[in-house]
Amino acid sequence: MWPSGGRHLWPSGEISPPQVHDRGHLVYAAGGVLAVHTARGTSIVPANRVAWTPAGFTHRHRAHGDTDMRIVFLAPSLARLVPDRPAVFLASGLAREVLLTLTGPRNYDGTAPGHTRAARSRLLRVLVDELREADEQPLHLPEPHDDRLRALARMLYENPADTATLAELGRRTGASTRTLSRLFRAELGMTFYEWRTQLRIHHALVLLAEGHDTTRTAYACGWANPSGFIAAFTDVIGTTPGRYRAGHR
Repeated sequence: MWPSGGRHLWPSGEISPPQVHDRGHLVYAAGGVLAVHTARGTSIVPANRVAWTPAGFTHRHRAHGDTDMRIVFLAPSLARLVPDRPAVFLASGLAREVLLTLTGPRNYDGTAPGHTRAARSRLLRVLVDELREADEQPLHLPEPHDDRLRALARMLYENPADTATLAELGRRTGASTRTLSRLFRAELGMTFYEWRTQLRIHHALVLLAEGHDTTRTAYACGWANPSGFIAAFTDVIGTTPGRYRAGHR
């Protein structure tokens, strides 16, 4: 990989092989939606978000919709300033422009006019400073490890529209509501309903990137009506599904 990672244009559905790097890296989707999978879970990267994967984490990327992927690696001296776990951040306007600059034509090899190695180092520090000031986004869906949680998660991955209660899912997996509630908090740091909402938002971003409209996406992700979906989506992403989809055509 190049020192700054560079630009990669991927068709919808493209998946990288599992890989691991000795430097952590940031991934930004200038177009399309990216998913970053690690053993810790899945980060979804829609517009104006940046996913961070620390060094040593085996991971793979997947493109949803035709995707303009930008990758920037961080030296250990900068990586120590951001979390030691996968995370997703809101990208400020300045962070976005720095990411695009660092991954622009020929800039990865230090020959782009005005962007020497020293200049790139300064830009990287600006980028990290912007991320440290940014809000971390609820777009990293943690992966459960307990067998009962994994069975429950597998059912909902396969059918995000499943509206079963935790008690009903518990009967399918052989665990009580109380046990599952405790496991969600202990392992994943959230309630079942918070986790399921994140799962549905992830699925919604994928469907919107693939061209589905708001109504179809709402029902496919388990909302009883489009208005409930619009409210939940806007709360997490900061804009309505319709406006989000219109900006990615």
